[in-house]
Amino acid sequence: MTSRTSLSAAADSAADMADSLVGAEFAFSTQDFDRIRLLLRQHTGISLSEAKRSMVYSRLARRLRATGRPSFSAYLEGLRAGAPEWEYFVNALTTNLTYFYREGHHFQILADFLKRRAAEQRGQLLQIWCAAASSGEEAWSLAMTAAEAFATLAPPVRILATDLDTQVLATAKRGVYRPDQLSKVPEALVRRYFCEEPDGGFSVRPELRALVAFRPLNLLDPVWPVRSPMDAVFCRNVLIYFDRTTQLRVVERIATLMPPGALLFVGHSENFSQGQRHFVLQGRTVYARAGMQRQPA
Repeated sequence: MTSRTSLSAAADSAADMADSLVGAEFAFSTQDFDRIRLLLRQHTGISLSEAKRSMVYSRLARRLRATGRPSFSAYLEGLRAGAPEWEYFVNALTTNLTYFYREGHHFQILADFLKRRAAEQRGQLLQIWCAAASSGEEAWSLAMTAAEAFATLAPPVRILATDLDTQVLATAKRGVYRPDQLSKVPEALVRRYFCEEPDGGFSVRPELRALVAFRPLNLLDPVWPVRSPMDAVFCRNVLIYFDRTTQLRVVERIATLMPPGALLFVGHSENFSQGQRHFVLQGRTVYARAGMQRQPA
């Protein structure tokens, strides 16, 4: 999930503002807004505050235009989980802001951890789960960190990258970025891990692609396509969008996938006190799985 999920990039924000200025185009009642909030919470766990009303209007007004629906009530009446439009509905309301090496201290901690873990496990494959892959910057940052840690394009690491938003996940899997999107990546790493495209963009090298598998995943789904044990889990800027009950449930499920000593990385804005019985704080927003008997995944 998006980070899952954060505010959109500047271009999306500008578009939202523009749409909000034409609010009279469609009637948007409190009942419509409350119904949208309920649908999103029931199916994704994301709780939208009253402050998001303008954002919800602008995002879904685009879908009304695209589908030819005359009103929000008509649009919602025709909305059914599993139908093609349902995916557009969820994607429209779960936008993502991310960049390469976001919260950079996490990646140095991960690099040191991977080297120690590899020595302890004597050649076993290490697994990392990127639980809010968004448009891919975090997943590829993880892959580069692993390659640098082991000084090889074929480190003993595999990364599962998941997200609720199928559109950004397709972008992540494509792995092509503009030069400005790579501004936080050291030039030497750009040369090492990306290939320049004819249009001036940069694509992830095939060797790095081999380390990452992208899969759609809703953290509220009863079954996760995630194999344990996970040596590290990046679940950053996701929990803040859930209520406390959902946060606890998600943290507990993540814990079942992690053996003692495995690391969980969360966002800098996330209060993680509810996970203390499973995890021990290691540093800034980094937690180690407590030395408990691992439950079955």
